[in-house]
Amino acid sequence: MRIGELARASGASARALRHYEQAGLISSERAPNGYRVYDERAVVRVRNIRRLLAAGLVLDDVRVFLPCLDADVTAAPPSDKGIQVAVERLAVLDERIAAQTAVRDRLETALRRATGDRIRPVA
Repeated sequence: MRIGELARASGASARALRHYEQAGLISSERAPNGYRVYDERAVVRVRNIRRLLAAGLVLDDVRVFLPCLDADVTAAPPSDKGIQVAVERLAVLDERIAAQTAVRDRLETALRRATGDRIRPVA
């Protein structure tokens, strides 16, 4: 299947597919006309990549899951390395949330001081 067909079948953009390929997560052959041609199994692999990215992992993290990307990644028993990657990513996300919360709190404090506590929450 060509890149547009894979994009439609997997829900990923063609640009994302090229990025996944550059990262070594998927592969294609080249047709005589230069078009990328993907195996039908790439649909499952791309959906699994997208599922892991949606869970908060980054492409470098997804590499750990390469052995199970061609099947139901959620049904596979977790590996020690996969758990470690997820724990590390969770710590990074927690740090980012804490930093953003601190920025938000400083902004709210500054607004309250500037408005005499007359700020209203935005819906």
